[in-house]
Amino acid sequence: MVTDRTNILLITSDQQHWNTLGINNPEIQTPNLDRLANSGTTFNRTYCPNPTCTPTRASIVTGQYPSQHGAYSLGTKLLEDRHTVGEDFLQSGYRTSLVGKAHFQPLRESEEFSSLESYPILQDLNFWRNFDQSFYGFEHVELARNHTDEAHVGQHYAIWMEEKGGHNWRDYFRPPTGNNANQHRKWLIPEEFHYNTWIAERTNRLLDQYHQSDDNFFLWASFFDPHPKYLVPEPWNTMYNSAHLTVPSVVEGEHDRNPPHFQMTQQKNPDFSAYRESGQGIHGCHSHLHDPEELVKDIAIYYGMISMMDHYIGRIVDHLDSLGLAENTLIVFTSDHGHFYGHHGLTAKGPYHYEDVIRVPMIVRQPGKVPAGKTSNALQSLVDYAPTFLSCAGIRIPYSMTGHNQSRVWYDEAEQLERDHVIVENRHEPTTIHLKTYIEDRYKITVYYNQPYGELFDLEADPKELNNLWNDPDSANLKAELTAKFLAAQLGMEPLPMPRISGA
Repeated sequence: MVTDRTNILLITSDQQHWNTLGINNPEIQTPNLDRLANSGTTFNRTYCPNPTCTPTRASIVTGQYPSQHGAYSLGTKLLEDRHTVGEDFLQSGYRTSLVGKAHFQPLRESEEFSSLESYPILQDLNFWRNFDQSFYGFEHVELARNHTDEAHVGQHYAIWMEEKGGHNWRDYFRPPTGNNANQHRKWLIPEEFHYNTWIAERTNRLLDQYHQSDDNFFLWASFFDPHPKYLVPEPWNTMYNSAHLTVPSVVEGEHDRNPPHFQMTQQKNPDFSAYRESGQGIHGCHSHLHDPEELVKDIAIYYGMISMMDHYIGRIVDHLDSLGLAENTLIVFTSDHGHFYGHHGLTAKGPYHYEDVIRVPMIVRQPGKVPAGKTSNALQSLVDYAPTFLSCAGIRIPYSMTGHNQSRVWYDEAEQLERDHVIVENRHEPTTIHLKTYIEDRYKITVYYNQPYGELFDLEADPKELNNLWNDPDSANLKAELTAKFLAAQLGMEPLPMPRISGA
């Protein structure tokens, strides 16, 4: 290992609300993430580039926005010819690996576009036992695709369960692979076979391997929770008493000034057919009406999923520290996007760019370099991760990466913040669901392609985002100013594959 080079350990959750860390929220217990925060810096204003999985995960590894790398929606793929940060680490002598969820490719493939994460290859265990290809710049991957007991289970996770003696693993997953379609909140799978256990065990095995061989590494431990459905094994399913939890809810009239699809979510049988131009489903375009008494029980499980994941994240961090790698390893924890659990009357995710779904938790730790116990409001975007990781490792950043290098901010060396704005994209359909949000220190504006409506919020005066100022006459000048800033930001994010080197 080249001791003056920084290793990178990226730890991610899936669909975790930004305010679900114990250091900020007394209703939830995350002692290991709290400990990580106390020894590092917590960034309170971190945003995903897209509030769905594939686009944001592709942005993390490319350093580009979804509109640039092309995996703009669920059901698309990150094309294999796209440059990824893992390739830069490999060329610089690092080992690269990913354990857990990738989701760079769709569950179905077509004649034109193949997918290694699709049926039936997803569940061809012999294929995955012999899989030794590089995967988007990761020379070693151990993958799975399911959330809780989804039928998508397979790949390396299923192989691991069999190797651990869990030959009846199919009993804990839904058809067509299992027979427990009615598991509700309590997942019957023993904790020893849970994917949290698998991710922590395999990540620690790789840390051992890299330590023993004296290799620098870029390692991504990619957890699946707390992505619904709400399901967690004993004893985590009874960790929280729903009677003691806060249940977010819609405020009467708050959607009156919002775009039509916001209002439709509060109807019993909304007709979203006009929005599905592609013929595919759209996350969040359905009724979000729910029973508050059932929702609070789901919240208790959601928190239990986070606490269980926190336990296994602690195992990874403790093991890295026990190997003496702490000072030489930059640890970054975050989530791919947020989650609604009653906020604004919404559940899960969708094309509703409230802070709840586009803002994510973020902790950075590297003893001696990242300030300990600090909280920062510096704007961060997950699209910044690839160039920042490279900078921290002393590797040249490719010109094609449009994310910002945040290393001086993370290391508290910058005299000014790296960003004065972030952009969040969301495109499922050609016109109806094609929106972008521009966010600065105080204001945020959301524009829709070829649509007259939009959103404008003052996050200082209206932190709960209840008063959409888009059509407010008194906010017309502000709207024009933010629109101009958004257009300038769009021009500024264009990728440059090389610098200009000649006059002609």
